[in-house]
Amino acid sequence: MYMLHMLHTFIVKHESRQDVQKWFLAQATTLWPLAVGCLSLRKNRCIRPRCSACHSGEGHPSYALSLRRGGAQTVVYVPDDLVDSLAKALANGKTLQALLQEAGLRYLAAMKAERRKP
Repeated sequence: MYMLHMLHTFIVKHESRQDVQKWFLAQATTLWPLAVGCLSLRKNRCIRPRCSACHSGEGHPSYALSLRRGGAQTVVYVPDDLVDSLAKALANGKTLQALLQEAGLRYLAAMKAERRKP
């Protein structure tokens, strides 16, 4: 339903390709920091044979960022004090991906509208 409403909204406006570009850049400039990937909390075991945290099953929590680089899965340790900032960057990355999808639809509508003009 949202997609149909969105299509109707920008087709009626008859935006130009330049209008779409200006709109996209205005939206995208507010999105910093940016990141793409998946943040996860892991509970690892340590090497100490009598560790009470490992023995109880609690483990040692740590955060990791998973992402793809060059087609390969990469996992990077994230220190606790950087988790909130990285979570904001990941949320902004998802917002940017949604903006790219909308920009593509709006750009296509603009090109079609320009083609129809005499």
